[in-house]
Amino acid sequence: MDLSTATATDIVASVATRAVSARAIVTGTLARIAAINPFVNAFTNVVATRALATAEALDARLARGEPAGALAGVPFAVKNLFDIEGLPTRAGSKINRTLPPATQDGALVRRLEAAGAILVGGLNMGEYAYDFTGENVHDGASRNPHALDHMSGGSSGGSGSAVAAGLVPLALGSDTNGSIRVPSAFCGTFGLKPTYGRLTRAGSFPFVGSFDHLGPFARAVGDLAAAYDAMQGPDPADPATTSRPPDLCTGLLDQGSDGLRIAVAGGYFARGGDAEAFRAVEQVAGALGVTRRVEIFEAARARAAAYVITASEGATLHLDRLRDAAGDFDPDVRDRLIAGAMIPGVWVERAQKFRRLYRDKVLALFDEVDVILAPSTPCRAPKIGQKTIVLDGVTVAARPNIGVFTQPISFIGLPVVAVPVWLDDGLPLGVQVIAAPWREDHALRVARQLERLGAVRAPVAAL
Repeated sequence: MDLSTATATDIVASVATRAVSARAIVTGTLARIAAINPFVNAFTNVVATRALATAEALDARLARGEPAGALAGVPFAVKNLFDIEGLPTRAGSKINRTLPPATQDGALVRRLEAAGAILVGGLNMGEYAYDFTGENVHDGASRNPHALDHMSGGSSGGSGSAVAAGLVPLALGSDTNGSIRVPSAFCGTFGLKPTYGRLTRAGSFPFVGSFDHLGPFARAVGDLAAAYDAMQGPDPADPATTSRPPDLCTGLLDQGSDGLRIAVAGGYFARGGDAEAFRAVEQVAGALGVTRRVEIFEAARARAAAYVITASEGATLHLDRLRDAAGDFDPDVRDRLIAGAMIPGVWVERAQKFRRLYRDKVLALFDEVDVILAPSTPCRAPKIGQKTIVLDGVTVAARPNIGVFTQPISFIGLPVVAVPVWLDDGLPLGVQVIAAPWREDHALRVARQLERLGAVRAPVAAL
């Protein structure tokens, strides 16, 4: 089995029939990480001893004829803001490395391993998740496997890079304002930002509690759905997590987009980016036969309000660190947090009031449509270290403007599947497949249909 291109589905089938052992899968994965990671800088920690022991225990269960789990033998890695037993939860920072090691794995890590998956390590990320670039001043930039001098996207850059480089078929990241969808677009992977409150965040380092989501990256929609299904379920350890029972999606994928009302987001989502970003959306819409357009109410104001709340909540979380160890921050992150600490409370209150109005207006759209298509990013991945990008003929700062199309969506916690689009032999772009709350199945069905049609794909980079 070629582990660089094998999907989670391929691995499960081979391990379940004992055509290949879980130990062999993990051994091959660790060898590939050792060979390729120096180029992409996706991993910050590799837990080889643990992974091999987990694989051997799985092989022993299979030998006894015991159930293996829906993700049996699948190697995965997690953004290093997830707790990994025995390691400090660094969250991309220098400061957190002095914390005591985690005493247990994060909840989603435990749920994936309960399904038979095998953790192989922690992944690079932007400091404290306040980043869209994938650049980290402490660990170095995670690199785009399709062009090593280009950004992987952030803040879950290591997650996107590891999957696109074929180091693991499955990775976990977080998404506050776009940190799953941006790396998915830049690196050419599938990604899922579920509904706010759908997946527990217990055992992960927070950024903005009212926006934070956790979710998977994969190179196949079926893998994305299988991981999502394995991680669902209420958790009293995360008060934001819904008490709804799981809504399993894997068995629904074959329905494709049949019967779903799909539209393209116009207005705000059809300007302010490169022509290629909009061409990617039109390619996806054309493959699905979609011609309808809808406009999302006050999306520009939603982005501005998201910025205010993000900066304020993030600054509040880090006030003690800013007082005691300001020199240990990435200067860009530090300065944004300090600015956030000075935002007047009345601004935050106004942003929250608008948030409620915006949510009501956007949810009303889903009385008319089931899925909305929009760009993931306004451009392809810029070069590492690039400080500005040109959008619509205007030069703007790169870091804050990469998330121009993702922020208005996470602002109200809608579920999104990010799909990768290749217009030519250059770098990929991404399209957001956006659904109503709790309808991840709709977004996944559309993504699966696009995958079948060949309109979207997530190839392993030729490193």
